[in-house]
Order: sequence, then C-alpha cells, then structure tokens
Amino acid sequence: MKANETYVLFTDSASDLTEQVASGMGVSLLYLNVFMKDSPAQACTLRGSDFYDALRNGKVACTSAANLSHIREKFEAVLKTGRDILYLAFSSTLSSMYATAQIVAEELAEEYPERKIRIVDTRCGSLGQGLLVYLCAERKGHGASLDEAAAFAENNHEKVRHWFTVEDLMYLRRGGRVGTLSAFAGVLLGIKPILLLNHRGILNAMQKVRGKKNAVTAMIKHYEEEVLDENSIIYIGHTDAPELAEQLRDILKKEYGIQQIVIGMIGPVIGAHAGPGAVAVFYLGKHDTASA
Repeated sequence: MKANETYVLFTDSASDLTEQVASGMGVSLLYLNVFMKDSPAQACTLRGSDFYDALRNGKVACTSAANLSHIREKFEAVLKTGRDILYLAFSSTLSSMYATAQIVAEELAEEYPERKIRIVDTRCGSLGQGLLVYLCAERKGHGASLDEAAAFAENNHEKVRHWFTVEDLMYLRRGGRVGTLSAFAGVLLGIKPILLLNHRGILNAMQKVRGKKNAVTAMIKHYEEEVLDENSIIYIGHTDAPELAEQLRDILKKEYGIQQIVIGMIGPVIGAHAGPGAVAVFYLGKHDTASA
C-alpha cells in the first residue's frame, strides 16, 4: 500500500526528533522557542553537549511555545498545496503549543474551508511524543487516512510510558514542572528520583533509589511490568549521558532480546527542564497510569 499523501503529519521540537529523522519519516516540525535567561531576545543556538555544558556552567535556559506566525506560516504552506494537516502536539499540560495551534487552525479554517486541520493533544513529550509520531507516520506510510492516523494517536497516547531519572531536581523545580516532586525536596546526594509523566501529561515522582545503576534497574522493572509488546520499538533519551543510555539499552537487549531500540539525545526544549545527566525510556504499556 502506498503512503497517503493527501495530508502532512506535523509535530514539534518537544518530540526530540531531529530534522533529519523527522524528514525521513515524512514529518514536518514546528519549533518551540529556546533562549538563555541572560539573553532573552536571542534564540539559543547551542545543541548537544554544548547546550548541556552551558547549563553545567550556570546558564539558565528558558522555553516558550512557537509564535502564532511561525505555526501559521508552516500550516498555510501546506494548505496552499491542497493537502490537509494532522498535528501531534506537545502535551497541553506542559506547553501552550496545543492551544496556540488550535487558534491558528480556527483562523485558517475560515480562509481554507475545503481543507482539514486536526490538532491532537498527545499528552506526551520528548521521545515519548516522538514514539507516538513514529507509529502514526508508519501508519500513514501504509496508507492510513488523516482520520485513521488521528484516531490512532487519540486512542494510544495514554499507552505511551515516560519513565526517567534526573541528575538534579533543581531544573524541574525551577521550571515549575513539578507535580508531586515537592515530596522529593530533601533528596540527598546519590539518591536518584524515578519520575513518570503519566497519561494526563502530569509529572510525578514515583520512587527514589540510590545510585544510577539502581535507577536503571528501577526503570527496567517498570518496563517489565508494563510493556504491551516486547517486539515493539523502544526509545531511549538522554541529556548528555550516553553511557547511562547505552547501559539501559544493553540490559534491555540482553534480558528481553529487544532489537528495535533507538537512542537519541534530548534537545533543549525538554533539556532546559530536565538538566544534564537525565536518562529516559519510552514504550507502549498495557497498564493504566490513572492512579499516578
């Protein structure tokens, strides 16, 4: 079956899909704004280790949703070609990207009444969002209609598991992405929090363990308890902690025989709030996280 070319699949830079990877999937990206607190008028161009080195050296990174004009320009360029749009947005609990895109969609609907624009609140972020986008792009590649791809995203976003640990809770507290993290205010050196972004897009601290090795073990245990299909793809993200990400990958491969594991560096949008040294695992789970 041929790819359905009647619509364009969009996501945003909070998905941590690089331009190259997104393009390979046939996905277009919208870009959130990232800037340093001491230079708010200038976009931050640092990427990879350079960005995290800046944070380690005391720089404070800030983020905001893309401008209306940026989203409108990207969307309108597609509509003018006679194609429709499906946008899988960064969680509305963590950003105003979903709400901003809805405003743009309503404006463009009046100007292009024959075109369709669907905005889905993924309640996901980082490579959890990237995983959902990948699965939707795969379906689009097999001919799924816009409505079918949108329905898949809406029916499966709650299954995407986001488990991660961070080096320092300071970044999350400072960014206000705390949920129940206040309970971990007294975390001591060497104690690692195990965090969950639940199906409502709310960040919660679930447990704490001593040391990075035990943090990896804890995340693998959650995978073992929750995984929907051990043959499905897993995404691992990190904020300039490749050794920890590779350790997590190697254990998953050895213990579960998983072949489809993708490791990616978490970009500045999420990294500004997670800080350097974080590692995360993303997969489809079978258990409801409503109690989390």
